[in-house]
Amino acid sequence: MRTLISTAFISLDGVVEGPGGEPGYRNSGWTFKDVEFLPEAFDIKGREQQESAAVLLGRVSYQAFSPVWPDMAEFAHYRSLPKYVVSTTLTEEELVPNWGETTILRTLDEVAALKETEGGPIIVHGSASLNHALSDAGLIDRYHLLVFPLLLGAGKRLFSATDKDAKKLKLVEHAVYANGLQLNVLDVVR
Repeated sequence: MRTLISTAFISLDGVVEGPGGEPGYRNSGWTFKDVEFLPEAFDIKGREQQESAAVLLGRVSYQAFSPVWPDMAEFAHYRSLPKYVVSTTLTEEELVPNWGETTILRTLDEVAALKETEGGPIIVHGSASLNHALSDAGLIDRYHLLVFPLLLGAGKRLFSATDKDAKKLKLVEHAVYANGLQLNVLDVVR
């Protein structure tokens, strides 16, 4: 069974919306505005690329990343990985041609079936709504959270607000950096 990893830049109050400057969010670009850049705090991002065997995205994140990431040197390894987009509305014609193999999954059952295949970890970037659904369905195995020392108030949150039983997490790696960022790698306890 493959491991499904959710990775996120997240504010201390749980917001994941617009970290890189995406339009339409009042605090867009918050990862660059108020926190000093320290390369060592972002080492996890390079490790994620090297350890991942596939990328899973929701439609909104796919449509935000696919015009940009295929040509970025920072994401070169992702070009060769299979990509899966979970969407009920995205069409084959809307997939970008220069980002390698991309498959549209229509249901969480298809995501669960993907997890049952042979291969390495599947990484989920962005995709707040998809993260809610995956978490509620018990499909996420690990979280890679780079927590920024910011309170953003309003904005899309990583975690679902669904009323459900508590889910225990086990901290398997952590670090604190001089700029206040915290790395938390947590496994979902089953």
